[in-house]
Amino acid sequence: MINLKLFISILISISTFPSIISPKPYCNRTCPGAVPEHIPYPFGFSPGCEIQLNCTPNGTVSLGDFSVQKFNHDELLVNLPTKCTRAAETLHSLYGDHYAPTSDNAVLLQNCTQEMGTTCTVPATMIQPYLEVIDCGVQSGVYGNVSCYYSGDRRSTFLDYGSVETKGCRFLVSGMVIKIVGEDIPAVSLNVQVVKLGWWMKGHCRCSDGGICTEFVSPVDGGAAYRCRCEDGFVGDGYKDNLGCRKGSSGCNPSEFLFGHCKGSKRAGVLVGVVTIGVSSIACACLIYCYIRHHAMAKSRGKSSRRLCETKGITIPVYPFKEVERATNGFSDKQKLGTGGYGTVYKCKLRKGEWVAIKRIKHRYDTDNIDEVMNEINLLSSVSHPNLVRLLGCSFDKDDQILVYEFMPNGTLSQHLQKERGDGLPWPVRLTIAIDIAQAIAYLHSTMNPPIYHRDVKSCNILLDYNFTTKLADFGLSKLGITESSHVSTAPRGTPGYLDPQYHQNFHLSDKSDVYSFGVVLVEIITALKAVDFSRRHSEINLASLAIDRIGKGNLDEIIDPFLKPINDVSTMNSIRKVAEVAFRCLAYDSDMRPPMTEVASELQQIRTTNIL
Repeated sequence: MINLKLFISILISISTFPSIISPKPYCNRTCPGAVPEHIPYPFGFSPGCEIQLNCTPNGTVSLGDFSVQKFNHDELLVNLPTKCTRAAETLHSLYGDHYAPTSDNAVLLQNCTQEMGTTCTVPATMIQPYLEVIDCGVQSGVYGNVSCYYSGDRRSTFLDYGSVETKGCRFLVSGMVIKIVGEDIPAVSLNVQVVKLGWWMKGHCRCSDGGICTEFVSPVDGGAAYRCRCEDGFVGDGYKDNLGCRKGSSGCNPSEFLFGHCKGSKRAGVLVGVVTIGVSSIACACLIYCYIRHHAMAKSRGKSSRRLCETKGITIPVYPFKEVERATNGFSDKQKLGTGGYGTVYKCKLRKGEWVAIKRIKHRYDTDNIDEVMNEINLLSSVSHPNLVRLLGCSFDKDDQILVYEFMPNGTLSQHLQKERGDGLPWPVRLTIAIDIAQAIAYLHSTMNPPIYHRDVKSCNILLDYNFTTKLADFGLSKLGITESSHVSTAPRGTPGYLDPQYHQNFHLSDKSDVYSFGVVLVEIITALKAVDFSRRHSEINLASLAIDRIGKGNLDEIIDPFLKPINDVSTMNSIRKVAEVAFRCLAYDSDMRPPMTEVASELQQIRTTNIL
């Protein structure tokens, strides 16, 4: 928060020397009806803006013919709906003076005259539902005449248009983003019917003090290009011509106060016309009033959040957002544990000095879903099982929803299987982990009323402490899998490689979707292979497909983790085979053929009892 005396002094100084400020071309950064209405620097909707976008009458932000889905400090996400008759040359319109598709993109093309060479090799089951909707000539289990191009070159930041153009394709069907998520979440994220654009400022670095400049060559014209961001411990956008960087937590700048845009979060503001020769003490008084009013509104918001929690019956601690922000050093990257599709997790200490995990949910706090959010928190706070990570508290701000969980210091199951932590896990430990997680999921399905469907069971959501006590994390709130019915119909969400294939086909979510995902985890426990790995042969990219093939043919030994070999103990080998048989049943294509989690947990427990290890 800006010091009031310092703020007044600055205003007086500015009003005394108006001649030192030269007006800049006006940039309109507001699109009425859009979410959010105010977009960040350097984007805007008028000729004076550094990167000009369009604001449609219905409140949609667009880039040419493409609607913009999301902004961040270095990328734009634009929609590219599936269409079979879109000219392939349309892709070229996404290359502009300030932006171009990144190398994370894969493009679906039709009627090509040349072989793709490097293809994205995404299993057809993941993409087929999107193509069948508009009948792009896709038959069961194959792409038909639709080709998938993915550069696969991680050394390159942008997608080379020339390489795509040489394939001689007639139509651009759609796009998707293939992203290998960071070390803490070793999985593949697949976002379909979108294109990710990296953007830049032209010329050489104009970053402020406290800013970090990233320089590169424009992929469009070969000219100098750059982006700015603030160093850890600073807030702002890093650009000398805009907010720059300053020490401390997020707040409001003078232009936001003047134009009434100050709502507690830092937004790009323009100092156009803030001070002119006519600036007088009246303007200063108005700004001081706005400052005081904002301070009062911030306190009021905090009280409103507490009253809302009391009204909704929230019984877990509700932490002030400022306390959480301070504990994480302004959500510093140094305290980040990992980032997933639903939010970012940080490690920090709160009131009692104990380490906790702070999860910052992405864009979930708004008027339309507040009742749903509160009901979910109530339900999760009532969950009590030794193998589920405990929800310790929550925090709310206007644009943020925070969950506070217990901290598990020994990382994830995935990290141990991939030997990112330790040298590997012996079979008895692996079997115990499998049993504990099966019991936790069975508890969510069978004991809770209404049942909770996890929807993202995977090895990197299975956490361990130093004694290898196992807990399942990231359940319920960020996935709308809570229902009193036998199923939920919704758009596919989750992690490729773990998703129920029938879920993709008919959007039918049930407890059996979690059973399928757990089957993939069982195979990971046996093999220590990743659920999706593009370095494997095309037919073996998907671990579930690879496991079904080997187990079905009786060739389990080919995929057992070499760390477990040689297996001279008959009891251990029998145990592994029986767990593989349970996994095989969990991975059945027809969900009705999969066993319920209560049965899975019981069978795994019986395997341990029968085969004393």
